[in-house]
Amino acid sequence: MKRKFLVSSLLVTGLTLSSILPVSYAHDELGDINIEKGQRNLDEIRSVPVTEGSKNVKYLHETAAVPLKEIRDGVQNRTADVYAHKGFAYTGTHTANGGNGGVRVFDLKDPSNPKEVAVFAHNDIPGTWQEKVIVKTVNTKDFQGDLAVVSVQQLDVKNPDSKGGFLLYDVTNPYEPKKLGFYEVTKKTKGTHELYLTTQGNRVLVLAANPYADYYSHGLEKDFQLVDVTNPSEPKKLYEFDPRSLPEVSEDFDGYNWNAPDGKKRPVFNHSAYADETGKTAFLSFWDLGTIILDISDPENVKYEGRTTFASNQQGSAHSVALAKGGTVLVETREVYAPIKLGYEKSYGYTRLFDIKDKNDPKLLSEFKTDLTENISEDPSKQVTFAKTVHDPKVQGNTLYLSHYAGGIRAVDISNPSEPVQIGKYVPADAYIWGVFVDQNYVLASDMGSGLKVLQKKN
Repeated sequence: MKRKFLVSSLLVTGLTLSSILPVSYAHDELGDINIEKGQRNLDEIRSVPVTEGSKNVKYLHETAAVPLKEIRDGVQNRTADVYAHKGFAYTGTHTANGGNGGVRVFDLKDPSNPKEVAVFAHNDIPGTWQEKVIVKTVNTKDFQGDLAVVSVQQLDVKNPDSKGGFLLYDVTNPYEPKKLGFYEVTKKTKGTHELYLTTQGNRVLVLAANPYADYYSHGLEKDFQLVDVTNPSEPKKLYEFDPRSLPEVSEDFDGYNWNAPDGKKRPVFNHSAYADETGKTAFLSFWDLGTIILDISDPENVKYEGRTTFASNQQGSAHSVALAKGGTVLVETREVYAPIKLGYEKSYGYTRLFDIKDKNDPKLLSEFKTDLTENISEDPSKQVTFAKTVHDPKVQGNTLYLSHYAGGIRAVDISNPSEPVQIGKYVPADAYIWGVFVDQNYVLASDMGSGLKVLQKKN
C-alpha cells in the first residue's frame, strides 16, 4: 500500500493568567488538527467556567507549590508528569526553552516544604525532553535497588545527535542518581512517549509506547514494545504489538490510518502503556482502536485478550488508563481537544469506566463528564484547545483523581462505578495540570506553569 504523509498535524474565583505555556509534542501529529499539546489559547482559558468555593478538593488542601530550579542560567523548564516513591517525588519536564530539563527529584520529608535535591537524564541526549518517569524497587541478579525509567523524545528528528527511547537510572540514593542504560527506538519517530515499569518475580519489564513507530518505520518497528530490563545496562526487546493482528483491522491499516468498520477513517497509534499490580496484564491506549488488553504473564508468548470500543459518533482518543476495584474496573481517559468533527458528537474528552472481570469482553459501565466537556465556544478559532479535556487518571480506594489541564484536578467517587459522582476539584490560579499522583498521605500535581503542587489531608 502506498503511504501518504498527512499534514502535521475550577474552584477558584478571579482566575488570572500567567505567561504562555510551552509549545509541545502533538499527540495526533499526523492528523488534520495542527495543534501541539500544552499550548493554550488565553481567551479560551478566560471562558472556562468558574464555580463557587475554594481550591480545596473536599478533604485535601494545598500545602506546597514549588517551581523547578533553573539548571541553566535563564532557562525555566516546565513540568510534565509526576510520580512518587519512598518519600520522594519525581517530575518529568517538558519542551519549554529547548527541553533537556531532565527529571527533578524532590524530598517530601516535609510535604509542606518539598526540596528539589537532584536532577538526572538532562545531559544524556541533546535535543530531547523527558516527560514520563516511573520508579520501582527491583531485585535481580543484575540489579538490586530502586530503578527509574525515563521516556526520551526528540525535539527534532533531523538532529543527527538526537535519538529517542528510554533511559534507565539507579535512584537507590535519590540524591545521587546513576545512569545504567538506554533503549533506542527507530530514529524516524520522536521516541518513547509514555511508558510503565513492572516486575514479574525477579524479572523486570518496561512497557514502551512509541507513537508512529509503525508508520514512520514502514512496519519494521511497532508502536508498542515490551522490553526486558532485568539487566538495566542491556535492555532486550521481547515483543511488539501489531494492530494488523486483529481481524477487524487486518489490511485496513497503513500504520496510522484505520478504515474502521463504522466506515470512518480513524487514527490509530499507541499513546500510553500500563500494567496491573501483578505485572501479568498490559493495557495499551491505542487512540481510536481503544484500550488493548494483553496477557503478558509469559513475555515470550504474549496473548491478546480484548479491547474497549467506541460508538460510531465518538472520537476515540484513548489516552491513558487506571485500574479500580481490585483490577476489575478499567478507567479510560480520552484526550479529545478538537470537539467539533464532522460525523461525531460535539464534546471535549471525558472518562469512561469498564467492567473487565472478563477481559475478553470489556463492558461499559458509565461515562463521566465535567462542567467543561460540552462548554464549546461559538468561535471556531477558540474551539481547538487542551484546556477542557481530561488527561490522566489515578485511583486510591474508591476515589478517582483526574488531571484536567485548565480544569485542575477532579476528585470522583467511584464506589459505584456505574454512577461516578464528582466530590471535589482543585483548580489553582493559572491551572494547567499535566499529571496527578496519589500517595497514602498526599496527592501530587504537576502544574506545567508553576511546578510541583502538594495536597494533603486536612487535620
